[in-house]
Amino acid sequence: PSRVAARVAEAYERETTRAGGNWQAYISVADAAGAPVVAVADDPDQRLEAYSVNKIAVATAVLDKVDRGLLTLDQRVDVTAAIVVPGGDGIFSLDNAYPSSVTLGHALAALLTVSDDTAVRLCGLVCPAAELNSILVAKGFPNTQVEPVANPNRFFLGTSTPRETHELLRALVAGTLLSPASTAFLLNLLRSPIAFTDGIRRTMSSEERARVATKAGWFGSARHEAGVIFDAAGAAVLTYAIFADGQADADNFGSTHPAVQARARLGRVMMNATARLTGTGRRHRPSPRRPSNGG
Repeated sequence: PSRVAARVAEAYERETTRAGGNWQAYISVADAAGAPVVAVADDPDQRLEAYSVNKIAVATAVLDKVDRGLLTLDQRVDVTAAIVVPGGDGIFSLDNAYPSSVTLGHALAALLTVSDDTAVRLCGLVCPAAELNSILVAKGFPNTQVEPVANPNRFFLGTSTPRETHELLRALVAGTLLSPASTAFLLNLLRSPIAFTDGIRRTMSSEERARVATKAGWFGSARHEAGVIFDAAGAAVLTYAIFADGQADADNFGSTHPAVQARARLGRVMMNATARLTGTGRRHRPSPRRPSNGG
């Protein structure tokens, strides 16, 4: 693990220097006992706008209420024309068929796979901003917060630090953040084929992508990503929280952005470097994928 950490640190330094701009990150490799060996601690306690990376925290708060029996994944939430974010990322702004309704589970799937912005508002209907923030504070994440607005059921995605995002992900895979069912549900979304593939997972096979749970966030010049790499048996071997802004090409939200390209190259290094590591602790095997041709 220490050699893997050194290799990751070298790659991080090389790629961030090449991309330019501002970087903050916390990356660790699991040792034989599951404890983190820190590879990168680059200004890890700076509180930053996390953008869509904080959708993991939003989902965590909603699933905490599911675990406590206050919500269910099959309950329906109303999707009105007024709640749809015009031109936002995701799918709800595309179909022009409102009013309608979806299950809460569907809203969370859209939130964490295609990073749907309207799904943030749908989560706010069942978990208001003040309650959401209090849940995260109670779980030990006082810097990972959403930003309330006048409407108690609306919020901006708010802030986090690289360290807190990293620790939230470690708690998730350790099974101390949510129930086993909610943990499996959340990780299944973050590891799905439709989840973000432009960054860490870009130059990976389907099998390799299924071993990476990841969530990206982008707004303005910021290009963030955080997640976990698992071994073939489903145990976590590396956790990363990488925040970047200030690079060139700020209007480019595609895979050719310098920070996104840097993460893609770093992702390949991290996957290769951890290939011989065996994780410990809970195993989270991905759900089987069966491509369909309709019918």
